[in-house]
Amino acid sequence: MEITELKAFVTVAKSGSFSLAAETLYLTQPAVSKRVASLEEKLGARLFDRLGRRVSLTEAGRELLPRAQHILLEISDISRSISSLGDEIGGTLTMGTSHHIGLHRLPSVLRAFSYSHPQVRLDIRFMDSESACAAVERGDLELAIVTLPPGPSNSLKLEEVWHDPLHFVAAEDHPLAAMPTVRLPDLAAYPAVLAARGTYTREILETALAPLHIQLQIGMATNYLETLKMMTTIGLGWSLLPQTMVRDGQLKSLKLQTPRLARSLGIVSHPNRTLSNAARTMRETCLASVGIDVTRAR
Repeated sequence: MEITELKAFVTVAKSGSFSLAAETLYLTQPAVSKRVASLEEKLGARLFDRLGRRVSLTEAGRELLPRAQHILLEISDISRSISSLGDEIGGTLTMGTSHHIGLHRLPSVLRAFSYSHPQVRLDIRFMDSESACAAVERGDLELAIVTLPPGPSNSLKLEEVWHDPLHFVAAEDHPLAAMPTVRLPDLAAYPAVLAARGTYTREILETALAPLHIQLQIGMATNYLETLKMMTTIGLGWSLLPQTMVRDGQLKSLKLQTPRLARSLGIVSHPNRTLSNAARTMRETCLASVGIDVTRAR
């Protein structure tokens, strides 16, 4: 059984297509088909059902997939462990981040990293924080710089880099903006535009409101905070946004005494996998950017 065959099998399974897998692996489609066929022959079992241009896993394929992914992760970890024994910082760093952090927190970090280590190829994937954390857990990403899960995690290593206060905000001409003090029941009287259910930002708000049994009016929801800001600015509802997005005067921060909410933004990695020299250096660059002692944070 060849590693290249397992890699082709996993890539086809994840993409659901031989042609998409070929693009991902920088191979021709016949080359991918040949590797999968060779693996099927060695195992004596069909791994995919071909349904037109799409493929689906057979029972044998479903049985093999998690084991094949585990083998590939172990091989990747061995490679990183051996490479990290030296001092060379190079290769490709595959990492994830959210659009918000990419816009508001990472530019100076990436500039410093790229200037000091131009030999590293950055493969940055923009995605929701929740998806990035799941990708780190699966081993698809070496690390992620995202909104951290509100609660502790046994399957992820979480390191806060930025404390990110959240503000209840509304347009200047919104009725809530005219109130000298806003109570939580006042918020429930008006539609809200909020981060989508299931996001960490929405979870922080729902956890704070749960003991008060307040039912909010959700007018619109999206994962993109920049879109939420736009919708709030034109008066479609009040919202909950990071402090970094309300400093330009386009929105008014509502005066609520409680609750004072905040997110933690930072680095997510897998506790049982060795970081490459490039990933370790990116982590250190992030921490150093806010004055965290890198040696004490190891």
